[in-house]
Amino acid sequence: MLKLTYIEDGLHLERITAPLEVLIAQRVLLAVRAGQKLYVEPSKAAFLLPAAAPSLSHLELALKLDRSQCITVTPVDDAFVEVSLQGSWLAEDADAHEGMFLTAFSDRSEFFVYKLWQMTQVQVSSLA
Repeated sequence: MLKLTYIEDGLHLERITAPLEVLIAQRVLLAVRAGQKLYVEPSKAAFLLPAAAPSLSHLELALKLDRSQCITVTPVDDAFVEVSLQGSWLAEDADAHEGMFLTAFSDRSEFFVYKLWQMTQVQVSSLA
């Protein structure tokens, strides 16, 4: 499962071994016990990757083999592609800009999405 956390400073992506339903249930229980509001809805998330990323072709092949409709890779321009994911959005309210996006698909596809995102973060931090 992949967990995308949207915070004021940007996006953070993690690969989690717990099942999607378990993590959502734990988050709901935490909100109930803490007396906090929690908004949960089916949603989509997207982020950009360099079109020249070395393992992008591996992800695209994995997606063809999985025949998954949960992930799409779409060219944006010559430099970038957009990776779109279907999953669940968890936040304090419907209009929140900060929250957690959870999605699950095949281990192989999750692996390549995570590794590609990780590689881009190393490139971005080395430029800063």
